Order: sequence, then C-alpha cells, then structure tokens
Amino acid sequence: MLTEEEFLALAKAHYTQLQALQEKNTFYEHEQAFDQIWQELGQQVLEKTISQPGQDRRKKKA
Repeated sequence: MLTEEEFLALAKAHYTQLQALQEKNTFYEHEQAFDQIWQELGQQVLEKTISQPGQDRRKKKA
C-alpha cells in the first residue's frame, strides 16, 4: 500500500529533473524528457500500489 508520504517522496525525487527541463533548447527535447520522467514516476507509483514486482516480468497474476 502506498502512503501519501511515500508518494510525495517519489514525486520529490523527480522534482529536480522536472526543473531541469527549463534548460532544454527545443520543445521536442522538453517533451521527450517530460514524458520519460512521468513514465518513471508512474511505474514507481504503480509498483508501490500493487505490491512488490515479481521476478519474472512476463508472468501476470490475477
């Protein structure tokens, strides 16, 4: 189970990366980096909310 404190800690860990986006020269670079940051954060949040990920990434559990 993901607590509010854990979520805020995960989001805070990515805050500096989000601030660094201001240094990107083009919108395309900005968008790519923004998307990557949010995908990483989303994956971490999802993993924390469902449980510990299994060893076999291909195996699905109901």
